[in-house]
Amino acid sequence: MSCHSVDSGATVNVLPFELGVELGAEWDDRKAILRVSGSLGRQAAMPLFVLAEIEGLPPAKLAFAWLKQNGVPLILGQTNFLMEFDACFYRSRLEFDIRPRSPTP
Repeated sequence: MSCHSVDSGATVNVLPFELGVELGAEWDDRKAILRVSGSLGRQAAMPLFVLAEIEGLPPAKLAFAWLKQNGVPLILGQTNFLMEFDACFYRSRLEFDIRPRSPTP
């Protein structure tokens, strides 16, 4: 899965519908209990857990708000991407760097 956006201001990870289907998930309206707001409007979403593998980093179980809508970006946000990995943002260069989470002292 390629990263479209790491958003330090996003509360949750967001997965567009087509990517969830490609990962083998099946939509169930009864499980669409989340509401995503902000620039996505008040979209209904289903919780979806995915074991993500990012090149050069250890696999991590990520929680997504899976939208029943195509054309939205994949967003990696605070819950729980930025809890599993350390991210450094270089705004002046429009770049970011992701590393394994530092051990807790």
